[in-house]
Order: sequence, then C-alpha cells, then structure tokens
Amino acid sequence: MTIWVPELPEQGPRYRAIVTAITEAIHREQLKPGERLPPQRRLADALRVTVGTVSRAYAEAERQGLVEGRVGSGTYVHGGERTSVAFRQTTPDGDEMLVDLSLSLPPPHPDRPQGLGEALADIARDPLALRHAVDYQHEQGMVRHREVLAEWMTRLGIAVDAEELVITQGGQHGIFLALQALAQPGERIAASMLTYPGLICVAQQLHLKTLRVPLDEAGMDVEALARLCAQQPPRLVYITPDQNNPTGVSLSESRRVRLAELAREHDFWIVEDGVQYLPPEEQGTPLYRLAPERTLYLFSTSKVIAGGLRIGTLRAPSMLRERLATLQRAQSWMVPPLMAEAVCRWIDSGAAERLLDWQLDEIAARQRLARERLASFRISGQPHGFHVWLELPAGQRAAALLEQLERQHVRVTSAEPFCVGSEPAPQAIRLCVSAARSREALTRALDTLVALLETPPDIPWRTL
Repeated sequence: MTIWVPELPEQGPRYRAIVTAITEAIHREQLKPGERLPPQRRLADALRVTVGTVSRAYAEAERQGLVEGRVGSGTYVHGGERTSVAFRQTTPDGDEMLVDLSLSLPPPHPDRPQGLGEALADIARDPLALRHAVDYQHEQGMVRHREVLAEWMTRLGIAVDAEELVITQGGQHGIFLALQALAQPGERIAASMLTYPGLICVAQQLHLKTLRVPLDEAGMDVEALARLCAQQPPRLVYITPDQNNPTGVSLSESRRVRLAELAREHDFWIVEDGVQYLPPEEQGTPLYRLAPERTLYLFSTSKVIAGGLRIGTLRAPSMLRERLATLQRAQSWMVPPLMAEAVCRWIDSGAAERLLDWQLDEIAARQRLARERLASFRISGQPHGFHVWLELPAGQRAAALLEQLERQHVRVTSAEPFCVGSEPAPQAIRLCVSAARSREALTRALDTLVALLETPPDIPWRTL
C-alpha cells in the first residue's frame, strides 16, 4: 500500500483538489497502475479533512475511470486492461444546473412516459395479452412480438425476418449473450482501439482477452486486423460499423466487404452492434448481409423508444439460435413478455414512429448546434448521431478539463473508458448532445466548453 499524501491548494473544494492530485500523480507516475490508495480515514487524518471528503473524492475519481474500488480491499489505481467503471448510470446529485452530456441517452420528451401509459392501458383492456404477460413464454420470445419487431426494423432500414430474432433485455444483454455463445474463457476477441465500454465490461466478466485494432477516419483498420489474424486470429470481432462509439466514424464500404472476407478466411464471427440507430440514408451495408452465416446483429429500442423497458433483438444465424435460447433460459428463462408487449403496442399504434421522427429532427438540430459552436476544433460524429467526439487542442488534458467543466455544472466523458488494452488514452472527450434536457441547456454547456478550450491551460512548474 502506498503512503502517498498529496499537497492541496488552500482554495477551492477539498474533494475536487484530491481528485486533481490523484490525476496528476497518475500522470507523473507517482501513483502506478495497481497501487492501493491510502485508506480513507488515514488520508483524511493526514490532510486534516473529513472522511466524507475523501470518500467523495475517491468516488469521483472512480467515476472518471482513474481508480477502482474493491469491496473489502480498498481503492486501487487502474492498470493493465482498463475496466469500464466510468461507464454507468449516474444518480441525480441535486444539481439543477447540471448539464450531463456523459451518457448516450435519447432526448427527453413527454411522449415517452405518455406512450408507455397508453400502451399499458391498452394491455389492461386485453384479457389475452394479460394472460400471456403472466405466463411463461418461449426463450426466443413470443412469435407475435418477433414479427412486430422484425417488421418495424425492416421499415427502419434493417431488413430481418422474425424467425432470425431472439428478443433480449436491451443491447447490453445482447452483447453478453453473443459473446457467451461464441467464445470460451481465455479466447481472444478483437475490437477497435476505442470502443463501447459495455463490450469491454462483458469481455472482462467472461474472462476474454480483448485485442485492439487501430481506428481512423474510415473506421476500423481492417488491414491491420488482417495482420493481427495472421499472428493470432480472434474468435470474434465486435464492431459498430455505422458509427463508432465514441468517435462516430463510419466503416467504409470497401472495409465492410474486406471484413466479411476476412471472417470467412480466418473463421471468426462478427458481432455487429446497431443499437445507436441512424436513418437509412446514413447506414452502410449491414455486415449481416455481407456475411449472414457468421454475423450476429444487435438492435435495441432503448435509444429510439424507452431505455427502461429493456427490449432489444439479436439477429442470429440458425445454427446459433438454440445455443442462444439455452443461454437465455439459464440466465432469466425469458425476457418479460409484458415489456415486449408494451413496446409492440407502442409500435402498432404508430406512436413509436412519430416519436422517432421527432427525435431524428431534434438530434439533427443539436448536431448542427454543436458543429457551429465547435467549428474551430477537430470533431467527428454523424448528422443524426447521439454524440460528438472532440480532440482537445495541444496542451489540454482531458482529466483537467473534466474537472473544470464539472465546476461549471457540465459533465462529459473522457476517452479513458473507451480504450481497449493498456495504451495511453487520447486527449479527447465525448459529448452526448442528445442527453441535454433542452437545446438551451446544450447551448450553455457548449459555450462553457468553448470558453475553457480557448483559455490557455495553467500548468504549474513542478521542477527546476
């Protein structure tokens, strides 16, 4: 255990000063990966602050992905394979001024709770639907539910057949099912060097080794993947081809074709994540059409209808459906049919399509707003995507910027939780423009960010 005790400035919130000190100590390698921080009471005594102050600082450092709290053991600096501790739903902290752009959430709209209420009222008037809701159902999901979802996905530009689908409890559950069905503990999977933290978390839970593949403006570097396959072919490749999370870049058509060829050549599976929905004009050729026999496609209603209902689908080749059904049965037997019925009623009524039309217009307006405000900086993202990726100007550090933004009631995400492997995280941030309560709140957050980016960083001298 380290005996690290930082020096804190005289002014400002003490817990924030501790977080800053942890950040700087990690960058200067005074705190090394895997080292244990001092117990909270010991550090509180050394700094002459309350235990609650240290506890709050450690919690914030964990949210930023700097450290990891282990029950019964203590708090440790992250090291080796990064974990996704910064990827989780935050609880409201009572800050009414806070503009939280850290999570990929659909824009708020009164039609979401109202639509659920109408769907539930409709179900309550249907004795057969109520009976199905309280009975056990097939692991793959009720036939009617799969038919409604398949028809709707096809209208959205994702052509699938009902018999291909397994209903899941959202996209994250779909990732878990796919990886559990395809890979054994210790096997290798590949993903872009920056990828969805939920994938990293599942790989860790299933004890899979994640290989990083370079990423550029045309998406995953498929030729780099080919070189990787020549040395150590992965069991599967996870990819979000229409918009990488977090950078928003799209996989080029030529790379999609090449990826399908590589999958056949080296006998690996493709897990294609389409949860972050884009309209048909911004979609590329789905990988499940290029290599249908070895591609699993993930979709979810969480980003387009309501995240709390946890209804998604996993499109899978016929050879895998029984395996997926067995895993579903072992985990939860089935997805609650009441939730699937509510989503299907929402779709049948036409309310889901009207909500999605509004959402696409709203996101497009927010993306234009972000691009106007951030025109002087290097950004990427899709016109109807939830997030914007911002590369910081030279001299700016993401950890310090996150702390400055938090002081001004703005929250974003650094690159840290998206990194595969142990390479240093790029100095960049992800802003989820969709998550702001309103365009006015988003404008205030963007103006705050621009003001900080245009202010030269104050880097104190620490040596002679």
